[in-house]
Amino acid sequence: MPTQVRIFTMPRPLGETLASPSQTPASPTAAAVPVSAATPRSIPEYPEIPKPTTSPGLKAHSYSMSSFDDNLANGVTFASQEKLPKLPIPDLKDTCQRYLTALKPLQSPREHAETNQAVLEFLKGDGPELNEKLKKYAEGRTSYIEQFWYDSYLNFDNPVVLNLNPFFLLEDDPTPARNNQVTRAASLVASALEFVRAVRKEELPPDTVRGTPLDMYQYSRLFGTARVPTDEGCQIEQDPDSRHIIVMCHGQFYWFDVLDDNSDVIMTERDIAINLQTIVDDATQTPIQEAAKGALGVLSTENRKTWSGLRDVLTREHGSNNADCLGIVDSALFVVCLDYSEPATAAALCQNMLCGTSEIEKGVQIGTCTNRWYDKLQIIVCKNGSAGINFEHTGVDGHTVLRFASDIYTDTILRFARTINGKAPTMWTSTSPDPSKRDPESFGDVNTIPYKLEWDMIPELKIAVRFAETRLADLIEQNEFECLDFGSYGKNFITSMGFSPDAFVQMAFQAAYYGLYGRVECTYEPAMTKMYLHGRTEAIRTVTDESVAFVQTFWADHPAEQKVEALRKACQRHVNTTRECAKAQGCDRHLYALFCLWQRMLDQEQEREGSVSSGSQSGGYSSPVDGSVSPVLGYGTGSPVVGSPLASGRDAGGFLPGSTMGGVDGVAAAAGELLKGRERGDSTNSRSSKGSRNGGRDRNHSLPLIFADSGWDKLNTTILSTSNCGNPSLRHFGFGPVSGDGFGIGYIIKDEAISICVSSRHRQTRRFVDTLESYLLEIRRVLRITSRKVASVRQTRAREIDHSKVGGGKVGAVGGHHGHGHGGAEKEKSRLRLRGRLITGHEVIKSQRSLGGSGSSVSPTEESMTMSEDDELGGYGFFDAGMLLQALKARGETLENGEATKPSERAVVQSRRRGDVGKKLRLVDY
Repeated sequence: MPTQVRIFTMPRPLGETLASPSQTPASPTAAAVPVSAATPRSIPEYPEIPKPTTSPGLKAHSYSMSSFDDNLANGVTFASQEKLPKLPIPDLKDTCQRYLTALKPLQSPREHAETNQAVLEFLKGDGPELNEKLKKYAEGRTSYIEQFWYDSYLNFDNPVVLNLNPFFLLEDDPTPARNNQVTRAASLVASALEFVRAVRKEELPPDTVRGTPLDMYQYSRLFGTARVPTDEGCQIEQDPDSRHIIVMCHGQFYWFDVLDDNSDVIMTERDIAINLQTIVDDATQTPIQEAAKGALGVLSTENRKTWSGLRDVLTREHGSNNADCLGIVDSALFVVCLDYSEPATAAALCQNMLCGTSEIEKGVQIGTCTNRWYDKLQIIVCKNGSAGINFEHTGVDGHTVLRFASDIYTDTILRFARTINGKAPTMWTSTSPDPSKRDPESFGDVNTIPYKLEWDMIPELKIAVRFAETRLADLIEQNEFECLDFGSYGKNFITSMGFSPDAFVQMAFQAAYYGLYGRVECTYEPAMTKMYLHGRTEAIRTVTDESVAFVQTFWADHPAEQKVEALRKACQRHVNTTRECAKAQGCDRHLYALFCLWQRMLDQEQEREGSVSSGSQSGGYSSPVDGSVSPVLGYGTGSPVVGSPLASGRDAGGFLPGSTMGGVDGVAAAAGELLKGRERGDSTNSRSSKGSRNGGRDRNHSLPLIFADSGWDKLNTTILSTSNCGNPSLRHFGFGPVSGDGFGIGYIIKDEAISICVSSRHRQTRRFVDTLESYLLEIRRVLRITSRKVASVRQTRAREIDHSKVGGGKVGAVGGHHGHGHGGAEKEKSRLRLRGRLITGHEVIKSQRSLGGSGSSVSPTEESMTMSEDDELGGYGFFDAGMLLQALKARGETLENGEATKPSERAVVQSRRRGDVGKKLRLVDY
């Protein structure tokens, strides 16, 4: 008998959906479908810029930004929503100037001149008119960019795994005995349910930055949601009354209720652990090779349009369990993935949390990649208790999920502490009544015993699972991951040297890349804009004239002081840019909104002319086709879309400057940093603008030159996609590479460490990480050199007295006094006080100078080589010619009798020996 499911929209065949009008059910069962009745999911109408006609049946399920706004201001959590300012639209001239400034260090003089001309024409032509239309469009909306933002995500056709979803890797439970799979998973689930309760009861304290409230809307989209593909693009659907969770083990699906109708938890941690252990025992009865053949989770990793068709297959058979099973999965609060693997390294753990492992045994996939459902929030727990989170990114950013991750991690610790001391603090304003003391009748109609979902594996589904798995394995094998747990220093050392931690680490990425390749590339970092209503992110363009000057100075043979000064200027420029972006004064989002608006105007005009059919061949999706530049980068044809969350880089992360979440000191008054967008070229086409791009170019509707210029493509091709997101609850966080020849870099700046996870499509990821580590050690050495010189200048008054003794001033005075008749007793007393060898540090400096011969001048960099603990860092990608010579001198490899060989002498020796180098070959006798 099919299990009765509480879902907001029962899945049904796509054709039936298209044929039926959108209306509120009037049947007695309508009460079991609260969201459809109370929360219309219609895309708002666009006055002045109408959209092409969309099926009412589809519009009924569309993602609506305003659906819950009327209900989000009753408690503490959403109390400040109405007071938040709207996201401002920057001045058009300022946006264009920022755009030129961002492109200048990435372009040749000729390219920049062409871009400058394109911008001037835009300001004289289409720009002002488009900007006025954007202002008018934004008047009746929460945010001028919001609908364009969601369209860019929801109309992306490529798999979300490795392309869109980020991951968090939690630190292990500090109590070793609790680091087994079932105990850890039960603990995290129990804490997650209390977080759900706090959000639903609006008791979760709001996020703030130095007293400034941040937007909390995303928390209402975190649970009970699913990314659902249709033939017209994906939709975000949600059941705000969801009461159950999904547990996946060996690719098999189980579910049970965890909340009552009042959102109170109905199971203790022990109850949850018993259920999880029961699930593990049941799942292991099916051999992994056999279970993998029916692991329908891999279908969520398919191309979205393909996945849409497969969902239609799942639901088309009347009397099938598949529709019910699919509804249970879609409407669950979240998914818990219990993996049987035990990754041994940080890199392997990161891969497991991001995309799972691929392991083939006798031609069958037995890796953890089959144990996922990527359309929802997932809590992943390995056999050894290592845990992480993978989340669907359309409706929530990294900063939101970071709050969730850190709160549940903290709560697991505090809950254990309360078992020792009942007076230990709690994270929550109120907690659920103790389920063990409640009357079972008060729980209502719930199922607390696990149920296994039984899918009807018809031949089409079996074939689909096999092909989806092989394609997923291909995708996993195309990527690699490396981690750097840098423990030599962290935020405390960086700030003690007077630098912003985030800016300092960003310059490290620039320097490492330049050290390997001798050039700079387009780099993206997101800045959080949640101080505005429904704010998301703005793009920080890390490469600047100052950063280029720094990396060139650092890798040349310059004094340490010059390198530090160049670093200081580059970091200050980055801090200033971050401040602007946190105030929504960037160029990317504004230009992208103008581009989307131009597309909609074109669609409207073409629709009037009858040039756009209602049934586009693209089916609403707009992601790269196979054979393009890269399935991650964008189209092989067409113009990439800069400024969209998918075109610029990852927006998965985020930080609050000055908070325990890491960030940029000094930028806290504005806001911080947030991660995830995705470099996707044309993936940002909205459902309303499908098929318009090339159509517009083929007609007389010319694309504004600023969007056709090569600079638009240049800023879109993100090679270094970076994001700062995390706090001490996380071990690592990261995401896949944004472009085929780029790196995805997620990093966490802790007080005494820096955690970095780097991914790429086999682009010497290990070597990049090694070079990055070498730079971080080298820059510490350089900073210590300059700080010692500064300290030697800033003497205390007591030190001045000591130096006067060394210089003979005081001793001379004693002698003078003696000459004036003070007697030998005073002289003897002074002599006794000065007994012993005075340590001034001058001897060390003299001994170093002797290495270069008498009278030679020694640079500060050379001066510290013998005192540095960071020597022998290795790799010619690290040392330039001058630095390598200094390193060799410090190690004594070129010393003869205490004196280094001079360059001129080496040249003579080399010219003499050149004819004798190598093994002499004996000529063959003919």
